[in-house]
Amino acid sequence: MLLSRLDMPIATVETRRLYQQIAAQLSALIASGEFAVGQRLPSERELAAQLGVSRPSLREALIALELEGLVEVRVGAGIWVTAASSRGTAMPAQQEGEGPFELLRARWLIEGEIAAAAAREATAADLASIRAALAEMERLEKKHEDFSAFDREFHLRVAAATHNGVLQTVVEDLWDRGRGAVWRLMEQHFRTPELRAATVADHRAIHQALAAHDPREARNAMRAHLKRVDSEFARGWDLVKDREGAAGDSRGGRKAARRAAKAR
Repeated sequence: MLLSRLDMPIATVETRRLYQQIAAQLSALIASGEFAVGQRLPSERELAAQLGVSRPSLREALIALELEGLVEVRVGAGIWVTAASSRGTAMPAQQEGEGPFELLRARWLIEGEIAAAAAREATAADLASIRAALAEMERLEKKHEDFSAFDREFHLRVAAATHNGVLQTVVEDLWDRGRGAVWRLMEQHFRTPELRAATVADHRAIHQALAAHDPREARNAMRAHLKRVDSEFARGWDLVKDREGAAGDSRGGRKAARRAAKAR
């Protein structure tokens, strides 16, 4: 007999991103006291191996935990537990945004081809619009001001130059879904004035390839830009590695990580 009642106690199924699942597991270990307040977590390499996850996904999880006030990322000193429970309710997934490393890899695949198509299809008006967004980025970078709004416009205008509305929507969605709290905190930790200048230079190279109507160079320039941002974030995490001679502080954390791995 089929059940037709609408009031059955069925909860909504929520699909969580991988980094959120990792963060939840680490949060549970902190709440249980396995990772104590004031204790440094095991190294990123060890934690990733014990949990059976990639290092980029672990990095995204640690940033999510920092947003909840559970850990602190200290450049040159590792990751430290700062509270046994979060400051409040967990941040909604849409506010956290997509995992930055996962997002950048998706953008590398998609926007590289979009740039190639734009190089073939762009009109003089399209190129002028893209150049205008770049000019604003250059102006604000020289004044050491935030140019993220025009960075977004640049990428949207490149997509618009394909004259394909679906591709425009894809790029807009990729940008807006990715610029959540996790991305912003990652930038706060690891972006520098030198890297901001490099971002502007990347966009200048993309525009030059588009203006030359060179699909291959446009693809390469876009992919080089996104790969560089990915590498910047990864390099920033390398600076977080524990100082030599301080490994003893995380012995208890290693045991907790091993217990977490067994529980998976």
